[in-house]
Amino acid sequence: MNNRQPIGIFDSGLGGISVLKELRLLLPHEHFIYYGDSAHAPYGIKEKAEITARCIEICDYLIDQGVKAIVIACNTATSACVNLLRKRYSLPIIGMEPALKVAAEQGEHQRIIVTATPLTLKEQKFARLMERFQDAHTIYRQPCPRLVEIVEHDQLDNRELVIAQLNEYLYPYDLSQIDSIVLGCTHFVFFKDYFRELLPSNVHIIDGNHGTAMHLMDLLRQRDVLCEEGEGSIRIENSSGDQELIRLSKKLLGGK
Repeated sequence: MNNRQPIGIFDSGLGGISVLKELRLLLPHEHFIYYGDSAHAPYGIKEKAEITARCIEICDYLIDQGVKAIVIACNTATSACVNLLRKRYSLPIIGMEPALKVAAEQGEHQRIIVTATPLTLKEQKFARLMERFQDAHTIYRQPCPRLVEIVEHDQLDNRELVIAQLNEYLYPYDLSQIDSIVLGCTHFVFFKDYFRELLPSNVHIIDGNHGTAMHLMDLLRQRDVLCEEGEGSIRIENSSGDQELIRLSKKLLGGK
């Protein structure tokens, strides 16, 4: 393993581009291969066994491409099989989980809404995370599957649609009594400005992307394979073979 080898990143579709943006900012000299599995999206409503099978196929492919680490830029896939993948492969496997710990650390007796896919919220991994904080804080679980579809179908600019969908998900809550909203799906990070518009100014909007990027950097440094010079690069692939999705991925990344 050497520091010029690429880093593999994958997601059920385009949501992981939000993680790639953070990685590019923090690790500008690294080479990245992003694999969006849009042909099998969304993961959040699929069975665990089906998601696991897809993750193994994708990891096998990325390893064939010579990656030095793999980032599962998907909370759902992490919930389904991160432990299995870490046992199966010898290289670093970095997963994602809703940043509930960060929200809980904002103060005592926090009132937190965790937005995520249905599978993430029902898996044991999230249940164990909840157990760590639910006695000291009030935590609400809010599945938001339609937000994934909005990103995948390039409808983020459809303000009327997005606001109506967010209002539907937020309607059950007295937002004046909420301290934080956790964006527990990488797709949801693209809605951050919309959330900010609808929420009281004191409500924190929290995602796990920066923490994931920092964790990856630390692991690469520990293994002495952190790339700290030269121009980085990004290669984007998608299982659908649809060039329009490649274009949309680049658009979400910021035109690169």
